[in-house]
Amino acid sequence: MTTLTNTPEIIIAGRRISVNESPYIIAELSANHNGSIDTAKRIIEEAKKAGADAVKMQTYRPDTITLDSDGDDFKIKGGLWDGRTLYELYEEAHTPWEWHKPLFEHARGLDIPIFSSPFDSTAVDLLEDLNAPAYKIASFEAVDLPLIEYVARTGKPMIISTGMANDEEIAEAIDAAKGAGCKQLAILHCVSGYPAPAADYNLRTITDMVERFGLVTGLSDHTIDNTTAITSVALGASIIEKHFTLNRAGGGPDDSFSLEPAELKALCYDSKTAWIALGKVDYGRKSSEQGNAQFRRSLYFVRDMKAGEVITDECVRSVRPGYGLAPKALSETLGGVLNTNIKANTPVNRNCFDK
Repeated sequence: MTTLTNTPEIIIAGRRISVNESPYIIAELSANHNGSIDTAKRIIEEAKKAGADAVKMQTYRPDTITLDSDGDDFKIKGGLWDGRTLYELYEEAHTPWEWHKPLFEHARGLDIPIFSSPFDSTAVDLLEDLNAPAYKIASFEAVDLPLIEYVARTGKPMIISTGMANDEEIAEAIDAAKGAGCKQLAILHCVSGYPAPAADYNLRTITDMVERFGLVTGLSDHTIDNTTAITSVALGASIIEKHFTLNRAGGGPDDSFSLEPAELKALCYDSKTAWIALGKVDYGRKSSEQGNAQFRRSLYFVRDMKAGEVITDECVRSVRPGYGLAPKALSETLGGVLNTNIKANTPVNRNCFDK
């Protein structure tokens, strides 16, 4: 991969993230622990085995993200969680705060970075106590400018997901982060559907985001396979975030739109392959082509000839292999006078005739 100059970058736990590096793959644990810290630890282990660059959690309690109300405003209508109240959903889905330290320790023992999405200032304080190396602002919180500013003041790298945000709201979030001191900022193109159809992603938006905002840009992908994520690499995505589970049929709130271990492993491999394949602008012959150059077409004599004979179009043909003059030399070859005897099936070269 050719290094591009003047490109934005951030660094998380020593890992440089930019278009000059292979995509940074984040395995989102989210609610896929399904109430078991042992399951959460296994998810971290499998993310490491699959080759993910980091694991991400979500740090909230139901009372820090919503109100305990069954009023109509607080009921989910339609979609994956239809009929539930927000409080009920978040009570089931949240990662208990007392789990954070052992999970951070477990990840560090496996040498895979772990960080989180905080949903209020108390979550940031908890994560600061654990020395989180970075922060992720979830799409639904991208309009919470005070939260973004609070995170920015930690001085840590920040990633903001932009699902549902229009260009003006994205600019406001960026300004809030930078205004509060964030020096390392990335944004993720996102569609906040669970799952989201590939047709909704409009991946060309990534290219526009890179040009418009001048930041490290990536993709938070809620489609149910890897095609969208891998395609995003060709359009400038430097980060790919996917929900990750041990079993898509596990029955948890996020399981059904999450990758399983084999799929995460494929994403890590295939996205890197896509990045390597981008390479540079290069019209030259590639190393893998060198041995096949012989199979290109060239000019060959097709009958025995004697010195002094004139070369006509009945004497030569353009055929494979490629040891003779290139076919474009036919016009200068025709009419030439042989200066030596020639056997059929001999390549044409400039030394065997006089023009």
